[in-house]
Amino acid sequence: MAISQQIRDLIFNAHLDNCVCMLASIGEDGPNISPKGSMIVLDDDHLAYWERAKRASLDNLRQNPKVAVVYSNKAAAERGEIDHPGGIFRFYGTAEIHERGDFRDKIRTMLQEREINHDGAEEGFAVVIKLDRAENLRGHSLK
Repeated sequence: MAISQQIRDLIFNAHLDNCVCMLASIGEDGPNISPKGSMIVLDDDHLAYWERAKRASLDNLRQNPKVAVVYSNKAAAERGEIDHPGGIFRFYGTAEIHERGDFRDKIRTMLQEREINHDGAEEGFAVVIKLDRAENLRGHSLK
């Protein structure tokens, strides 16, 4: 089963909707949660984002690539625009960093314009998350 076009669009437009995705990672210094305004659904088995901050999340991914991503848009759910409880989606998987190369460059072209042209974006990395599972708030699969 595929990730629906609705979910793809919601994640792609999350920053515009004032509800960026949050990436949870864990490293030597413990857990970290950080906003990722560039998150996209790459395909049915992968999420991707542009890492330009290069701080705790990146350090954690280098130590432990296991991550969780949460999308939450309660307002859209209350308006009936999302047919999942609370407008919350959770994704779990393994991240892979692409610091250079054609695949890195390809991911950058797929992002929102604001992310492509943001200060420091050209120095960023593509991070691709191979999904183990994707679910709504009640634990029902999105795929």
